[in-house]
Amino acid sequence: MNIPLYQIDAFTEKVFSGNPAAVCPLDAWLEDPVLQSIAQENNLSETAFFVKDAAGYQIRWFTPLAEVDLCGHATLASAFVILTYLDPTAGRVDFSSRSGPLSVERSQRRLAMNFPAQPPSPCAVPDDLIAGLGIAPSAVLSSNDYFALFESEDDIRRLNPRMELLRRLDLRGVIVTAPGRTSDFVSRFFAPKLGVDEDPVTGSAHSALIPFWATRLNRKTLHARQLSRRGGELFCRELGDRVEIAGSAVTYLKGTIEL
Repeated sequence: MNIPLYQIDAFTEKVFSGNPAAVCPLDAWLEDPVLQSIAQENNLSETAFFVKDAAGYQIRWFTPLAEVDLCGHATLASAFVILTYLDPTAGRVDFSSRSGPLSVERSQRRLAMNFPAQPPSPCAVPDDLIAGLGIAPSAVLSSNDYFALFESEDDIRRLNPRMELLRRLDLRGVIVTAPGRTSDFVSRFFAPKLGVDEDPVTGSAHSALIPFWATRLNRKTLHARQLSRRGGELFCRELGDRVEIAGSAVTYLKGTIEL
């Protein structure tokens, strides 16, 4: 069996930056252990698989250790593959997923994803979160992830978390965020329990970041940067119960998996 494989750098305009995702178009779903083994072999933060259906495409995402409910950069990468290689005359891609319907549209030189909003709310603060971050945030909230607010971009840059402590947390991961110097806000994202100590650029985290910063800054249109080593840039809009997350993508690799 031969499976097409694309490796796409998402939320960037140049290779070797942004967040690399593996994308595997399938004719039909394979057994879950096979999908997980492919993701483990790819050893990227996410591998996306999709199958065409009457309404568009069904999409699923796997880290090296587990399937996840929502992933931004691998959705952007999947739409890029469809709109660049599989259906280049289309202007929009519709996905069905474990997080409901998702869509991606061409938007000038970028692709704009429509995702559910997941605004964070106050929560109890686990001891392992504070000890794991090493610097006490000014506030802690939660959505699908813990959400730690800091005062400055410099605070975010100098974090050096203890992953063995963050791995023990009950939620998916940890978003850390602060006002940006050259953007509206900055963030980083840690998910060691899923085999991803630090994700380069996390589209799904912006389902929480966008409603939070839109309210805090009283703005619906926002410019964001993720401060991982590779770095990434996101162009965001608050849409009520949905958010728009836009960015660019580029191809790094095209190949074939042989099973």
